[in-house]
Amino acid sequence: MNSIINTITAQLIEIQKGMPWIGSTYYSKLHEIDARLVFIRPLKELHSIAEIISHLTFWRKETLLKIKTGKGSKTDDCIENWLPNEVLKTQGWAKIKTEYDESLVELIALLKTKEDTFLEEIYYDNDYKGNYTYEFLLNGMLHHDIYHLGQLGIILKFLKN
Repeated sequence: MNSIINTITAQLIEIQKGMPWIGSTYYSKLHEIDARLVFIRPLKELHSIAEIISHLTFWRKETLLKIKTGKGSKTDDCIENWLPNEVLKTQGWAKIKTEYDESLVELIALLKTKEDTFLEEIYYDNDYKGNYTYEFLLNGMLHHDIYHLGQLGIILKFLKN
């Protein structure tokens, strides 16, 4: 039975395009955004929408690598963790958003091949410099997505004003 993995994947999907209790999803925030706004930092202290989506994709791809190999390759200090707008503009919003969407599809497909016992298996985490369970990793990904969904809401409020 995969009740825990099914719950985690359902939550990942829910905050992307479902009806979470918090009321907002990535889809509702990004669906009708003007592509010209995604590279704007409304305040010096805030990231742009493109920077956040790229950052989320970076960590999702790193999670995929950890699940596939038992070890990641990146840390918080990697330049790819927060690519600057100048770099992201050369990629274009369509590509950034497509990679984000595809990484979620790939993660969910991979998780559907796993049993709940997988969650207790260990991987090596480069940032924490130690061994952790995949349950720790996947719950962290979910928390990370929710955290940045809140940031997107703040950024969008500033951009609309």
